[in-house]
Amino acid sequence: MAEIEIRLPKMGESVTEATITNWLKNVGDNVGIDEPLVEVATDKVDNELPSEAAGVLVKILFEKDQVAQVGDVIAILSTGGESVSNNSAAATAVQEVKTEVQVAQVVNSNGATEKLSKNSDSGKFLSPLVRSIAEKEGISQAQLNSISGTGQEGRITKKDILLFLETKSDVIATPVVESVQKAVSPAPAPQVVATNNVGGNFLMNIKEPIVLPNPGDEIIEMDRMRKLISDHMLMSVHVSPHVTSYVEADVTNIVNWRNKVKKKFLEREGENITFTPIMIEAIVKAIKDFPMVNVSVSGNNIIKRKDINIGMATALPSGNLIVPVIKNADRLNLTGLTKSVNGLANSARANKLKPEDIQGGTYTVTNVGSFGNVMGTPIINQPQVAILALGAIRKVPAVIETPEGDFIGIRHKMFLSHSYDHRVVDGALGGQFVRRVADYLEAFDVNSEF
Repeated sequence: MAEIEIRLPKMGESVTEATITNWLKNVGDNVGIDEPLVEVATDKVDNELPSEAAGVLVKILFEKDQVAQVGDVIAILSTGGESVSNNSAAATAVQEVKTEVQVAQVVNSNGATEKLSKNSDSGKFLSPLVRSIAEKEGISQAQLNSISGTGQEGRITKKDILLFLETKSDVIATPVVESVQKAVSPAPAPQVVATNNVGGNFLMNIKEPIVLPNPGDEIIEMDRMRKLISDHMLMSVHVSPHVTSYVEADVTNIVNWRNKVKKKFLEREGENITFTPIMIEAIVKAIKDFPMVNVSVSGNNIIKRKDINIGMATALPSGNLIVPVIKNADRLNLTGLTKSVNGLANSARANKLKPEDIQGGTYTVTNVGSFGNVMGTPIINQPQVAILALGAIRKVPAVIETPEGDFIGIRHKMFLSHSYDHRVVDGALGGQFVRRVADYLEAFDVNSEF
């Protein structure tokens, strides 16, 4: 009987790890080729991974809620055919897991003082080893919540908890802790390091209030996606000083044009044309005029993006939010943008987005008008430096200037709310950019073809 390694595959550019959310097969089950084997989560996308071969599942190397790196062996199948991979790697992976468990048992051998949850109050996953060290050393759940993690998505690593123990007391540096530090030392995950940030230590020491429920209150635990959104939003407001500029745009020409062509567009293209691709087309034109809003910040360096990849915030049926990305939006005409917008929105709502569909965005648009809101103050989608909120289109009375004089008429108007990172986008640039978007919208040609 040969053994086949099932490895965590590469699931998109810059994706280095995934959380095991659910095993669809148990040890001893038969698995067919391409049959769903395990569910994993990367950032905001959940995926089912199919089996690369047929056989019997004999070993699971990563349990639910554990994090695996791309290329890690996550399971082993037994088959009657020839082995298609090097089993020594699988043996190494198994030994690493055993070593971690053994070290955790050594650390916990003196008795635990408190049974800790596998997730901190902020939703960050706590590995078995971290929990074992904390229980052995008498670190409470509240103290764990106060530790700033340096791992991926802010997770607490062994290094973090050992550093906490060292600073807490000089007595902590015992042979047991030293053996833990030497026995299990995976390479640190890539992370964004903020430098020269005044007040950084202050922000790290901010503690969330502990809220006690009143009688009759309902406690709803955040799901995984909501925890990720929460962490991402907190990180963004801490990293970027947000400023928002507002402009009102007259979009009467766009409304009239869309009403005129939407039936013909549907018949010819098989797609409904909404206002979103028209807005994105104007935003892309404005980015070409003001390319310094299409940048990212890395330490003291500004990275000016060559591509224009527009993220479009999309509300899911669950109430959560996801941001699929239209790649190279500047190379698409209005029909191409419409197909991209509709395709990504439908995939998002059906939970069929691929990891690469939500990566690489350089500028984000969010349509708060779809909920009847006239304006908003959106939070920047890091590592971008700006985001535009589209307000509801409303019929309003307006002064119309003509050669014969001014008069009051009914126009379709909307507010554009542009939030930007004041570290690199000043008020002049941020305000001029959103004004240019409005200019392009107002100058829309009612006789244009699609």
